[in-house]
Amino acid sequence: ADRPQKGRFRQFKQCDIDIIGDPSDLAEIELLNATTTLLMNLGFRGFRVRINDRRILRAMGRYAGFEEDRLPDIFIVLDKMDKIGIDGVEAELIEDGYDSGAVTKYLELFRQIDDTAEGVKKIGDILKDDIEDGVTDDMAEIFHAVGDTAADFRLSFDPTLVRGMGYYTGTIFEIEMEEFGSSVAGGGRYDGMIGRFTGQDVPACGFSIGFERIITILMDKGFKVPDTAERTAFLIEKGIGADRLTQIMKEAKELRESGRIVLVARMAKNRKFQKDNLEKSGYTSFRDFYKD
Repeated sequence: ADRPQKGRFRQFKQCDIDIIGDPSDLAEIELLNATTTLLMNLGFRGFRVRINDRRILRAMGRYAGFEEDRLPDIFIVLDKMDKIGIDGVEAELIEDGYDSGAVTKYLELFRQIDDTAEGVKKIGDILKDDIEDGVTDDMAEIFHAVGDTAADFRLSFDPTLVRGMGYYTGTIFEIEMEEFGSSVAGGGRYDGMIGRFTGQDVPACGFSIGFERIITILMDKGFKVPDTAERTAFLIEKGIGADRLTQIMKEAKELRESGRIVLVARMAKNRKFQKDNLEKSGYTSFRDFYKD
């Protein structure tokens, strides 16, 4: 008989947070901050946020010498790393007929890098001839902005993170809790998805939380729904420094913890039009942040 493990159900609901129309890494930063803040407000601590990028995954495969059209099959094997270990991945890839030299070169990458921001920098240096410009720089900025505020959870770079959905185009992430031994939330950037239906490219990034998994943990806990909060918009000029961006995200986090709704967005060229639209969405106060 089908007996789903704890936290898994035959039917399930998802709680989604999505940002549509923002191609910058501010979307990822905002999603990670919003989701981790939500979980901490529910009383969760010590969880792990794993982050990777599909472009890094593909670049690692190209660097090792694998053919582009074989990469999806390789990722299926790589996704088993946490269950069968690196030796198990090696054995399965060899058994599937991949060149042993390419397999060795590929897996050596995972042995060389750690799960910190330094690991992101190192993989960027190694893959500089095989990866698109700016990918690891964006990842480093996400680490800087989110990791510096991660007092009650752990942010880690995990180059083995795959997420099976083929529509992901960039950053991907998952949140793990020891209570399950598997993810309770996950998401990533899916810039090509909306265009499949509309014919117009629209950047998009989202995070989904497994509702039943969270409820399973919260069943014995009380939770108060917060009152309607004041809405504030932080508008950031493109090109602002990394340290200043970190400080802005900390300020936004503090305001959210006090009960206020805070939107962080890139400053539009037509700021009046941008603010008029935000006012229609209920935002009553604004803060503009300019580069030095």
